[in-house]
Amino acid sequence: MKPLLLGDYVTTPTYGQLAATPYGRLHTYDLADFLARWPELHEEALAVLGEDRIHPSAYVHPQAIVGDDVIIGPSVSVHEFSTVRKGSVLCAGASVGFNCEVTAAFVGEGAVLGHRIGINHTIVGNRAHLSAGVTVAAIAVSADMSRPDREICLRTTAGMYRCGTTQFGAVIGDKVQTGNNISLGPGVLVGRNSQIDSGVTLAIRAVPDNSVVTAPHTAQTRIRSRNAGVEEMLP
Repeated sequence: MKPLLLGDYVTTPTYGQLAATPYGRLHTYDLADFLARWPELHEEALAVLGEDRIHPSAYVHPQAIVGDDVIIGPSVSVHEFSTVRKGSVLCAGASVGFNCEVTAAFVGEGAVLGHRIGINHTIVGNRAHLSAGVTVAAIAVSADMSRPDREICLRTTAGMYRCGTTQFGAVIGDKVQTGNNISLGPGVLVGRNSQIDSGVTLAIRAVPDNSVVTAPHTAQTRIRSRNAGVEEMLP
């Protein structure tokens, strides 16, 4: 199985103390190796940062919830009714908008999570921008969703890649831009500088750099009269 280096998708944090932690080596890890070691690496990072795990320049709204093991870098914003938990990392300048849920996720420098974003076991690159209503799922549908038992795999140009875990959402590369109401994962890689249009549903796929991912255009929507049976295409 050919390795999938995280450095091919996201940039390692360089600003602030986070660069001196294991996250400063993020670009060197194969995806499956990083996912297997992520809890251990996060504990090492917490040990390095100590009481400085939340930078004093960060803004956390009083009505936001931040877990005890979350790392928040300089000039980060976490807005009202959002929850950030379970070993998440918000790098310098990242923004978490209104009513988001960030679980076991890494959010790169200057990345923006808009309103009502839900990401789980996901890595978001530098200056990526996720618009309202983007959801990243981390487990496959199984008989008992509380005990996922299906390993997450994804299709790449080199063949099938095994993630070695039952929980992985997506790697969303540097400068990826999205529309709204998008569902990703489990098992998605989105290359740098890509665009995902509104309404897309995507799983178990690797998207190359500089791609545009589209859903059927709204112009294909049809309106039909319930009484007359007349059908017409929207202009």
